[in-house]
Amino acid sequence: MEYRVGRPGRVVVARFSDGEDVLAGLVDIVRNEQIKAAAFSLVGGMKGGRYVVGPEGDEMPPRPVWRELSDNHEALGFGTIFWMDTEPRVHFHGAYGRGDSVKAGCMREGSETFLVLEVIITELLDMDAVRELDPASGFALLKFRS
Repeated sequence: MEYRVGRPGRVVVARFSDGEDVLAGLVDIVRNEQIKAAAFSLVGGMKGGRYVVGPEGDEMPPRPVWRELSDNHEALGFGTIFWMDTEPRVHFHGAYGRGDSVKAGCMREGSETFLVLEVIITELLDMDAVRELDPASGFALLKFRS
């Protein structure tokens, strides 16, 4: 295990409207605000997106099992944002419920808002962390520089 201690910085509250892409919006916010590291929570509705529910097996690199969110769902989740080279990279896990059915997984593509979705982003200061491509897994993993 590795860890670093930082401190909270600015807090950004964002409201996404129907049809907006949450993942793309988060990238826009951290780029516009020049946030280099952050944690976020979200709550609201989602009606679209592709998410991963785990690997098929234990082999490396893992083969993801994809699912589609193709109807409106209640959503809540947590994630982190760290930069990889010149791009912010979002890692977001959420739960998506409709009726008595609840799905959970890592949202990776096309995260479309249903009606409204609220996000609270907390900037992480004094945190020299980035994402780097891990050759064994093929994932952009969290790495500490110092």
